[in-house]
Amino acid sequence: MKIELIGIDGLPEIAPGADLGDVIVSRITAMGHSLSSSDVLVVTQKIVSKAEGRIVPLSSVEPSPFAALWAKTHHLDARLVELALRESRRIVRMDRGVLITETHHGFVCANAGVDVSNVSGGQTATLLPIDADASARALRAAIAARTGAEMAVVISDTFGRPWREGLVNIALGTAGIEPLHSFVGSTDPHGFSLQATVQAVADEVAAAAGLVSSKLSRTPVVLIKGLTYQRGMGTGRDLLRAPERDLFR
Repeated sequence: MKIELIGIDGLPEIAPGADLGDVIVSRITAMGHSLSSSDVLVVTQKIVSKAEGRIVPLSSVEPSPFAALWAKTHHLDARLVELALRESRRIVRMDRGVLITETHHGFVCANAGVDVSNVSGGQTATLLPIDADASARALRAAIAARTGAEMAVVISDTFGRPWREGLVNIALGTAGIEPLHSFVGSTDPHGFSLQATVQAVADEVAAAAGLVSSKLSRTPVVLIKGLTYQRGMGTGRDLLRAPERDLFR
């Protein structure tokens, strides 16, 4: 298999209400690329959140006493702590100035995904999309309406990982691609029947795109060609482990 990763740069600054499908298609066309239903488009959460108005001026945030105390103890911005708590349904861990929470979507991540990078010089924060799967479906439909290409769409974000250093892009939302591929019951080349192998395809797609769409590259969209994947109606939520199966909860 040969896979091509094409970074789509040069997009304008995305403002609330922007027609993201039109902006992305216009830029891809201007770069001389064509779109096919077999392609996958990976779009970073940041521009999706901007287009959907999921941005908050920090000057509008009034920290709670709890957020203010935690922030003061660990020399943090109390307004960001407050936003992270608002975006969370439970606190997983608070230690050494690190806040790990479970968001209302069910994602476990640092600061509930609240981020001030690549926004407005630290004066505005972005929040995760309310429903990244709905965002992916809407973007997929918009692109299909403009080009006829019913391609898969993955909304990605950068997450840390327990027990591993560094950050990796993962899939928050998907459309047109089955995010998981089970090999359970398949036989490996040595004749062993696989019992538990389930590949997180959408996460691997997002991670691959992250090699092109880095934090400083201003390349929030990656077009992937040549990938063989299972089309379907799966969602990013399918990647969340159920509480009854989570040994670390």
